[in-house]
Amino acid sequence: MSAPTLLIAGCGDIGSRLAAQLLPQGWAVHGLRRQVAALPAGVRGVAADLFQPHRPVAWPTGAIDYLVYCATPTERDEAGYRQAYVQGLRHVLSWLREAGQAPRRVIFVSSSSVYAQSEGEWVDETSPAEAERFSGQVLLDAEGVALGCEWPASVVRLTGIYGPGRNDLSSKVRQGYRVALEPPVYANRIHADDAAGLLVHLLQADARGVVLEDCYLGVDDAPAPLAEVVAWMREYLGVTHWSEQETLRRAGSKRCSNARARALGWVPRYPDYRAGYAALLG
Repeated sequence: MSAPTLLIAGCGDIGSRLAAQLLPQGWAVHGLRRQVAALPAGVRGVAADLFQPHRPVAWPTGAIDYLVYCATPTERDEAGYRQAYVQGLRHVLSWLREAGQAPRRVIFVSSSSVYAQSEGEWVDETSPAEAERFSGQVLLDAEGVALGCEWPASVVRLTGIYGPGRNDLSSKVRQGYRVALEPPVYANRIHADDAAGLLVHLLQADARGVVLEDCYLGVDDAPAPLAEVVAWMREYLGVTHWSEQETLRRAGSKRCSNARARALGWVPRYPDYRAGYAALLG
């Protein structure tokens, strides 16, 4: 049996990490993005603009066993989100139909921003997703497009991604970042390598014939109050000063569970913020 073929649409940081984990296992990986020179070695480049309706000239001609859609918006307003997540996804699904390709499964990379819970509640895949902000509302629309297509599909709701090149929190801490202590503001996170690793795990499971659910949460084992994370990071980095600015709060507070992904056998390499940030900050 030949190795599966994967198309990653919007092959940026997470897509590239996904490709890098699957290529050594013999998977054939196509990466769709505007600038294919940035793709990892071994990925077959598909130069294309997701926002354009016409199928790219470089579109793969053979079978596509799996599609992972993990685009990011170029503009952070509602129109930009809708263009990247809804319109772009519709274009790729249309291109698959035009080429007569029928993937075994479509995976749409979404976000935990689809949840509006804000009182520290535990959230899982069965919790109400009633986003109040446009970002979550648009992602819910895009999830509907993915789950409503003619092929089996799953959505993966990733939480706050951190990793190399994603050092916003550590930069703020170095500047003396303050965060409210009470009530606790729970934050959820996943290392970029673990985000890609979860996608790998789902693809491999499907390829083995495992029946997948239509939704998975991508998060580490230990949601924690942001104040706790900041305090740990201050000590780790040796930061002693505080910003003169007013205490800053983040919108939203919930605790996301990875029990469903864990039940499938996925184990995060970085189970909590201490393991992940220690590796990241050296």
